[in-house]
Amino acid sequence: MASTRLETLKSMLEQNPNDAFARYGLAMEYKNAADYDAAMREFHALIEAHPDYPAGYFHGGQTLERMGRTDDARAMYRDGVDAAARKGDGHAKSEMQAALDMLD
Repeated sequence: MASTRLETLKSMLEQNPNDAFARYGLAMEYKNAADYDAAMREFHALIEAHPDYPAGYFHGGQTLERMGRTDDARAMYRDGVDAAARKGDGHAKSEMQAALDMLD
């Protein structure tokens, strides 16, 4: 089933490479499969195309933590706090600030 979701999401992105939801979904599939390098490629692509997509920063930060890349996770969360503030998403901002505080 997971490979079917992966293939579906990849196909969606082939048809529309700018689809933020499909890019996020693909990143999450990779994250959930513990393919952290692939997940980070997708999170970075998502953030590059959609810099105000807070969930990309949050889950990207979590992925970086799992990879042992704490300094990179801090930077990702900081950028995410800024993105959430730009978007006016107080909930996402507070979640990322809490994650950041736990690393400091």
